[in-house]
Amino acid sequence: MVLRPEPILKAVQKAIGRKKNVQIIFFSTDGAAFDEAQAKELSKKKDIIFICGHYEGIDARVQKILKAKKVSVGPYVLTGGELPAATIIDAVARFVPGVLGKAESLEASRVSSPEVYTRPETLVWKGKKYKVPAVLLSGHHGKIDEWKNKKRGGC
Repeated sequence: MVLRPEPILKAVQKAIGRKKNVQIIFFSTDGAAFDEAQAKELSKKKDIIFICGHYEGIDARVQKILKAKKVSVGPYVLTGGELPAATIIDAVARFVPGVLGKAESLEASRVSSPEVYTRPETLVWKGKKYKVPAVLLSGHHGKIDEWKNKKRGGC
């Protein structure tokens, strides 16, 4: 089932109203791969419309008529555009001032790693011991930052 163009075009026209510079995103498997740079750019936009197809998609003329930017969130196919829209909203929101509370919360602007730990220092699970890396318990911030950088791939 392909969604007809008229209802979508009317809905977008109504949503735009008198606004200027509205960014329209059209989800498509052949669209530009969504990345952090696009998230930062979209965070500067005041108005964004996401066009989410379902099942077989939306009549291709909608994208052409609206000159919508084709975007893909990955090399796979989903049943609809709702999850890609939610993914992009979450990624973009991180760059909107005040959303995270403080700028240090942005992953790219702080020294972080893909591995995080809590207490206890030694977790015993099914008879096996799993320890927090000793460097993280050392209190030596320089060495901890070095360890985190290695885990991030040397950034």
